Amino acid sequence: MNDITMKLNADELIRMALREDISSEDVSTNAVMPKAQDGEVELISKQDGIICGMDVYERVFKILDDSVVVEKYVDDGDEVKKGQLMAKVKGDVRVLLSGERVALNYLQRMSGIATYTHEVAALLAGSNTVLLDTRKTTPNMRIFEKYAVRCGGGQNHRYNLSDGILLKDNHIGAAGSVTKAIQMAKDYAPFVRKIEIETETLDQVKEAADAGADIIMLDNMDPATMKEAVKIIAGRAKTECSGNVTKENILNIIDSGVDYISSGALTYAAPILDISMKNLHVI
Repeated sequence: MNDITMKLNADELIRMALREDISSEDVSTNAVMPKAQDGEVELISKQDGIICGMDVYERVFKILDDSVVVEKYVDDGDEVKKGQLMAKVKGDVRVLLSGERVALNYLQRMSGIATYTHEVAALLAGSNTVLLDTRKTTPNMRIFEKYAVRCGGGQNHRYNLSDGILLKDNHIGAAGSVTKAIQMAKDYAPFVRKIEIETETLDQVKEAADAGADIIMLDNMDPATMKEAVKIIAGRAKTECSGNVTKENILNIIDSGVDYISSGALTYAAPILDISMKNLHVI
């Protein structure tokens, strides 16, 4: 983990995940392994992909027993192939068995997001458009999932509601208009805060640009309308495209000239990367 936020918060979240999986005891493991016995198991990739979460994987076992040793052969961001040996884990067999599912859940989920993001980011190669994630993350998994996006070659949008001003349709409705929402945000927020606003029509785009928005989000617009919106903004604000952006349709958006493309699919639609712990043996 090379992210400060993850280092500060990961242990608490991992402990919660372990408590969810082991409410009192691991009945299955205790039935076949009544006392401590050293063992070793291999971590093997069953698909090609981008690995993310190796330190989180290791930390699961360390929280259960600090004497567990994880010998890693890959790092976060590395590309792996089907059948590749990624690590060996050595320690009390009871710990290896009890921590297996939680450790793999993190590693498979994070690697799946990194892999999907890598595939989408590759489609933007050579353009000036930046790929962003969203807040559409799994509850209590945000720090892991946003880190995985970065491992895959994307960048993070705001982390949470305290991280930046983004005025969406319901904020505009509450304020009364695009102009009023922007002005109220300017009056409330320090000058160092950028103000982003969501727009759904070209009239809203013009109003947002005239009102001095820093970033104008073009929400659920078709490519032709986005291109027209970029012309209307004419460099007065940064532009972001959002709304149902996936790997399958992102190429249609690049030519519009937007600065950023945000995609919730990076986190909510990415399949897991199939990874297994195999060949456990008692030492």
